Amino acid sequence: MTHKRTILGIATLALALLAPACRPKKPESPPPVPPAVQPAEPTTDVSPRTQGEAADRTPDPLAGDIVAVNEFVARNGLLGDVYFDFDRAELTEESRTRLARNADWLRSHPEFVVRIEGHCDERGTNDYNLALGERRASAARDYITSLNVTASRLSTLSYGEERPQCSESSEGCWARNRRAHFLITGRAGR
Repeated sequence: MTHKRTILGIATLALALLAPACRPKKPESPPPVPPAVQPAEPTTDVSPRTQGEAADRTPDPLAGDIVAVNEFVARNGLLGDVYFDFDRAELTEESRTRLARNADWLRSHPEFVVRIEGHCDERGTNDYNLALGERRASAARDYITSLNVTASRLSTLSYGEERPQCSESSEGCWARNRRAHFLITGRAGR
């Protein structure tokens, strides 16, 4: 009899475990219906685009950091160097023409502060070249201010022969080193 009870117990247990698997499944409920999308209100643009205006504008190259501004200005020749004759700080007619273009650009961009750096070739003593570089930078600054560029936006610094543009010992190289170089150093009022 115990043997029949054991078999009966195992059979009952098996039916209890298998019964849920045989039950019919309830149908799944359908996913919820999303709410109806309302059409967007028409926008009113107070400044409609003019014909030919690009939808996506390129960023202003003069709005970036000062290093990027100087790279852009140099790449596009907007503030060019002024060159001097040997052992001279007087402006030539060519120098005045370049300074006039620099002054035009500076007047149209009053947000920038500029340093004018005086440079010399390697000939002469360090002290002499520092003084000559200062006279060159000052000559460029004085001419620019005579063309209505605010003097407070301009500073000068002489490097003498310390930062050559070219390092060969030849007249062509020396001529490139005798210059006043324009460098944007910041924005006015900052």
